[in-house]
Amino acid sequence: MNLTTILLQFFALILAPVLAPLLTGWINQCRAWLQNRSAPPLLQPYYQLGKLFEKEVVLAHNASGVFRAAPYFIFAAMVLAATIIPTLSTDLPFGPAADAIALVGIFALARVFIALAGMDVGTSFGTLGARREMLVGFLAEPALLMSIFTASLISHSTSLSTIVDTLGHREFVIYPSLAFAGVAFTMVSLAENARIPVDNPTTHLELTMIHEAMILEYSGRHLALIEWAAALKMYAYSCLGLALFFPWGVPQDVTLSNLSLALAGLLFKLAIGGALLALIETLSAKMRIFRAPEFLGTAFMLAVLGMLVHLLLETGK
Repeated sequence: MNLTTILLQFFALILAPVLAPLLTGWINQCRAWLQNRSAPPLLQPYYQLGKLFEKEVVLAHNASGVFRAAPYFIFAAMVLAATIIPTLSTDLPFGPAADAIALVGIFALARVFIALAGMDVGTSFGTLGARREMLVGFLAEPALLMSIFTASLISHSTSLSTIVDTLGHREFVIYPSLAFAGVAFTMVSLAENARIPVDNPTTHLELTMIHEAMILEYSGRHLALIEWAAALKMYAYSCLGLALFFPWGVPQDVTLSNLSLALAGLLFKLAIGGALLALIETLSAKMRIFRAPEFLGTAFMLAVLGMLVHLLLETGK
């Protein structure tokens, strides 16, 4: 470990919170273009966060310390998750901590805090959203783990840095199992980030909302941190998908030229992924909440099928 790698890790730590709202703004723009609507400014999420940080915090009289502390814990967890995923290099100080199982645990920790915050005040909407959030998480986490394990079986490690090195820097091999795992991961990502068809991030209908129901009592900087954390979660899932299924362009050595190429490649892949996500949401319709188990059960089956394809057909590669 030298000064260059430490500075690059610090740069990755700053890059994630900066790029996350930009990715959200890009997705919103693409959705508007595909739906033939006037697109909001690309920097609109930054304006909204700045406006929320300027507003006063209003708390319910029975809000406990959990309700006050939850936004900070959720934001910190999402920053940590986005930072340990190898996006600029696989040789960083946080590389040993980039274990896929630990990453899923960080996502689960943030989910627990937002669910507790939703139930803390005692409103019916908050409790409803918390129950739905835990239901989605209970079904999504096994499918997410199975998707990651498919790539782990290929690289013989659950370390994301090792997975990127194995798939991105060795001879090119086509793995059909990764196609099944990639589809399953996409379905889980839609559910975990409250996107259509599982949830609609812009709705406030009590019969359909999941994420929004838990944060209706937040305001000011607390709401800004939660919205920022939601953008960071989308960024982290996007980077995780790129690390597992499109790892090319992430260098092993830390140099200025490699950093420039890695950053340009990351921005390009995020732009393509954001446009595809907007296309999926445009072509899909919001499903009933009771159809979510079927949706995530299908994702789990596809992920398991990917593992079986690898074990039965690709073991000799």
